[in-house]
Amino acid sequence: MINDLDGLLAHYVKAVMGKKATDLVVLDVRGLTSIADFFIICSGSSTRQVMAIAESIKVDLKKHGIKTLNVEGIKEGRWVLLDYGHIIIHVFYEPLRGFYDLEGLWTDAKRVITESMAEEPTLKSVNYATKDT
Repeated sequence: MINDLDGLLAHYVKAVMGKKATDLVVLDVRGLTSIADFFIICSGSSTRQVMAIAESIKVDLKKHGIKTLNVEGIKEGRWVLLDYGHIIIHVFYEPLRGFYDLEGLWTDAKRVITESMAEEPTLKSVNYATKDT
C-alpha cells in the first residue's frame, strides 16, 4: 500500500536503502505498542555490512537534522537497533533475522510500502516466519 505515510517515512527509508540493505520491511505498529509507531527492518549479508548500514543511516539522518535517541549492537554487527523515538530501525545480520522473526512477532502490524520502496526493483520480499534458521 502506497499512502500518505511516505512523507513521514521518506528520509528513514532512503537512509536504509543507501548502503544496499536487503529485505526492507516497514511495519506500522501504531495501536499495537507504545514504544514506536513504525519498525523498519532490513538485513545485511555480513556483520561488517550491518555495521556499515547502521553507521550510514545515522550519518544520513543526522544530515537531515534527525538524531538517534539510542543505538544498540553496532559494535557487534549482528542486530543493530537505531531508536528514533517514533521510528525504530532494526538492521540484522541476515542469518539472525529469521531466528528473531520480528515480522512473525508483529503479524498484526500493517506492512507499509513507500514510493521509494515501490520504485526499487532490487528489494525482495522474504517470509522469515517460514524460513529455516
